[in-house]
Amino acid sequence: MKKIFLLIVWAAAAKAGAQTLPDTSLEMVHIRETVISANRSSQARSAVAQQVTVLQQADIAQINAPSTADLIQNSGAAFVQKSQQGGGSPILRGFEASRVLMVVDGVRMNNAIYRAGHLQNIITMDNAALDRAEILYGPASTVYGTDALGGAICFYTKNPVFADRAGGFKTTGNAFFRYGTVNAEKTAHADVSLGAQRLASITSFTFSDFGDLRMGKSNGLAPFFGKRDFYSELITGSDVLVRNPDPYVQKFTGYRQYDLLEKIEFRPDANSRHTLNVQYSTSSDIPRYDRLTDPAGSGLASAEWYYGPQKRLMAAYTLGLSQLGWFNDGLRATLSYQDIEESRHNRNFGNARRTDRIEKVKVFGFTVETGINREHQTLRIGIDGQYNKVNSTARRIHIFNGDTTAQSTRYPDGGSKMTNAALYATHTWQPAGNSAWSFNEGIRAGFSSLNAQFRDKTFFPFPFDEADQSSPVVSGNIGIVWNSPDETGWRIAVNGSSGFRMPNVDDLTKVFDSQAGSVVVPNPDIKPEKTWNLDLNITKTIAGRLRWENVLWVTAFRDAIVTGSFLFDGQDSVLYDGKLSRVLASQNKRKADLWGFSTGLEADVYEDLAVYGSVAFTHGRIRAEEGDDDTPLDHIPPVYGRFGFRWHVTKANVEGFALFNGKKKLEDYNLEGEDNLQYAPRDGMPAWFTLNLRGGYRINRYLSVQAGIDNILDMQYRAFASGINGPGRNFWISVRTGW
Repeated sequence: MKKIFLLIVWAAAAKAGAQTLPDTSLEMVHIRETVISANRSSQARSAVAQQVTVLQQADIAQINAPSTADLIQNSGAAFVQKSQQGGGSPILRGFEASRVLMVVDGVRMNNAIYRAGHLQNIITMDNAALDRAEILYGPASTVYGTDALGGAICFYTKNPVFADRAGGFKTTGNAFFRYGTVNAEKTAHADVSLGAQRLASITSFTFSDFGDLRMGKSNGLAPFFGKRDFYSELITGSDVLVRNPDPYVQKFTGYRQYDLLEKIEFRPDANSRHTLNVQYSTSSDIPRYDRLTDPAGSGLASAEWYYGPQKRLMAAYTLGLSQLGWFNDGLRATLSYQDIEESRHNRNFGNARRTDRIEKVKVFGFTVETGINREHQTLRIGIDGQYNKVNSTARRIHIFNGDTTAQSTRYPDGGSKMTNAALYATHTWQPAGNSAWSFNEGIRAGFSSLNAQFRDKTFFPFPFDEADQSSPVVSGNIGIVWNSPDETGWRIAVNGSSGFRMPNVDDLTKVFDSQAGSVVVPNPDIKPEKTWNLDLNITKTIAGRLRWENVLWVTAFRDAIVTGSFLFDGQDSVLYDGKLSRVLASQNKRKADLWGFSTGLEADVYEDLAVYGSVAFTHGRIRAEEGDDDTPLDHIPPVYGRFGFRWHVTKANVEGFALFNGKKKLEDYNLEGEDNLQYAPRDGMPAWFTLNLRGGYRINRYLSVQAGIDNILDMQYRAFASGINGPGRNFWISVRTGW
């Protein structure tokens, strides 16, 4: 891999007429920034009522993160939970996993088995292939449909570059190699664009190899926790507890990943564009670190616990028309197919049999959207739909002789199908003669249906053969924006929106023994989860060099799906896998109220010096029954933020920043949800901060070097709800070339 990289560098340096590397020393304040995700079409950020954070390609290169989960966390755009190094679950306004929507190039990544706990699917999006990322805060269901309760993270990959004249041919590309000491990271990336005047393509490939992650050693005033003193190893046919020679190294956290992007665009004329977009991501086995540290008696509960290679294949065809008769705002139609595979493998300590559960999901999707632009108004209408097909298998395998026996599947063995379809419309209006005001509204109406087939009743005697569910859905939004017409630089936006999340296959059909003595059974009577949200955004801009944004928001969360006690066939306990087990099921039992605020400052202090800072706070409580006290809602992060500075000149830049989290007190944990108190000290998760420094130097127009130190003080920390300690002091270097 290193030889390949050096060859790319040599070829780039030798190429005449090469373009310069992308500038990673951009100024912080983006006053005239555009936003794509809020309405699926480009519009000025100043006219968008919804809170949006935009990470441009230069920001992504400057952050230089190992994975997309780390990109989101290190940017300060969202809080990210981790259960293993190869993962990351973003939290937006107190919502996580299946309640946050991820979209890539207009195609939904969320599928029918996204669960409500913690997910690692975001790492299948290669951040080195990104052109930009946009984070929408608050419900985004009007445009994107189900799952966007807390917001949406929209990724946009790089596009090929066309030649600018007939008969011309243009070649551009980028490559880098990065090495980090904290986990012996080795990442190599290359993307190449080949373009004629009408046909162009881009090919992107990234390979990453991460070793075991070393935690920080300095604990400040907080108690030290998380050392890996022992681990399990199979020696001469037996599981043995082995003392870790370096307890600060989190044994069995390493993994490898491969990401490929191929995008081909054809422009037969000035009005039309055809795009084929193929993405593939796969990995090695990814150890589930938190489960490997669970104690049992005087030892460990698991000898093995890992996710199998996480595979994501996406193929999408998009037709784009700049004008279609009366629809002068163009048309965009996308057909997509996704093939996803994920698996779980676990073996108890001292047990020779391993349980393997494999899930395969095929997703077919379409989106058609067009618009009418008339002077001061724009109307966009669209239709979209997705069809999910889930296949689940399982087995128990003897690790020595290969003998296999049956095992209960995670989802119905007969397969599950889920369909979502809807019509939506959005409207923006800027009154004639008054450029200060902007209004936007939107509405969505559709339906969702789900069917699951239960065939094998060996492990549980279901009194039915299938489960069916269907529900209508409606959501909407309305926003008002006022931008001061004078030089005062004020912007005030009010945005009201609703969101929904349809119960999916994971909610409705999952059958498993979540803990000894209990079993989760299907409940076909659950309804969609809903949110109603109101934002107030006040932004002040001074002389085009300072932007201070303040957002206060409140959300009502209703019909929330939780797992609780349930009666199955009139019984509160059933015989499952030979044990009398308490019956649990997903139910619409919860009402919760959330509120919070965020403040962010970006300023160009001098021509070469910028400073920035952001803080976010979230509060969430579950409404109690009459006579009881309210209790904490799960997935609520402590206060968190990012502060820093950036100095830049033509050929060099230096950035220093601090990431911090407040303390998560014990009384603020939800003890029945996904907050994972067992992986925190007895008093809750301590506050923490890291200091980070990095710089870059452009050697010539083709070659640049970046280097840095993350977690300079080698602080020991763990993000709230996580089961793995954060990385300790990390020295890293990255060599980039562009042509």
